Amino acid sequence: MRVISGEFKGRKLQSVPNKLTRPTTDKVKESLFHMIGPFFDGGNCLDLFAGSGSLAIEALSRGMDCAILVDKQGQAISTIKANIKTLGLEDRTEIYRNDAFRALKALHKRERNFDLIILDPPYYQTSYEKLLHSIDELDLLNNNGIIVCEHDVKDTLEAPSINWNKWSKDKLGSTTGLTIFTRG
Repeated sequence: MRVISGEFKGRKLQSVPNKLTRPTTDKVKESLFHMIGPFFDGGNCLDLFAGSGSLAIEALSRGMDCAILVDKQGQAISTIKANIKTLGLEDRTEIYRNDAFRALKALHKRERNFDLIILDPPYYQTSYEKLLHSIDELDLLNNNGIIVCEHDVKDTLEAPSINWNKWSKDKLGSTTGLTIFTRG
């Protein structure tokens, strides 16, 4: 696993050493960032099921100012911290071990808002509908912000409110689907 483009292009990243985390392939990562960027002029990123942190790190490498990475697994948090340290990104990141819904509530209390939110939970273990509704209700996405949902190719996701637009749904390979929403 590596950073595809930007400031840290070509740098290797550690993977989470367990079977509970499904890493995003370089091919999917590259397709995803070409769809939503490919580069950013600043902004705040939330990676809610961060795993190794590779998607948030890619966003930082491509121009995001800062990122919050959340995962509930201890091995994932250790891997994220190691990857962040290797790249010297400690001053541009916050890392939390927490449940996704509790993290969303905590971020709302801190009045945090995001330009990019990445949702890549374990397939069939978390409701995208509930996640998207929580993000909408807690007003965590900035106007013109983007939410990226990586999901099983069989899933169809819908916008949680009339204020959101379903921008894209793509099939990448035989198992991975990407749905992108914008607000504004």
